[in-house]
Amino acid sequence: MPYRICKSFEIESGHMLSKHPGKCRFPHGHSRRVEIVVVSDELNAADMVCDFKALKAALKPFLAQWDHALCLNTTDPQFAHLKRTYGEHVVPFVESDPTSERMAEVIFAEAKRRLREAAGAVGDALAVPATVRVQCVRVTETSSSWAEYFE
Repeated sequence: MPYRICKSFEIESGHMLSKHPGKCRFPHGHSRRVEIVVVSDELNAADMVCDFKALKAALKPFLAQWDHALCLNTTDPQFAHLKRTYGEHVVPFVESDPTSERMAEVIFAEAKRRLREAAGAVGDALAVPATVRVQCVRVTETSSSWAEYFE
């Protein structure tokens, strides 16, 4: 894997960690940076892993759903009420707390799926080459803390 690039996104999101013994079990928010690192063994005809705009086009719509939203464990006693009240602004985490680690894992899986779809866009100027793979996703929670997921 000689070539690696990263696209960063900024989102504001809230969460509650129902399993946490301290203050994090209460609603709170973070200014998050999501970094998606992709790799390729070769460069495309333009001497790139892929165009950064292609990564943005493939991933920004998904991450936009998390911006100014509340990430919440579906087993939280308030989940049904909050989902009914705020609809798509509540992001469900099925039977798990929306920790930065879980967020990175979920974003990784979705990035992998979306880049596979973008690789199938024949003739699209912003197509992602089939050689591009997601290497890791990093989710920054504070200026001094981040979590990363990779396979």
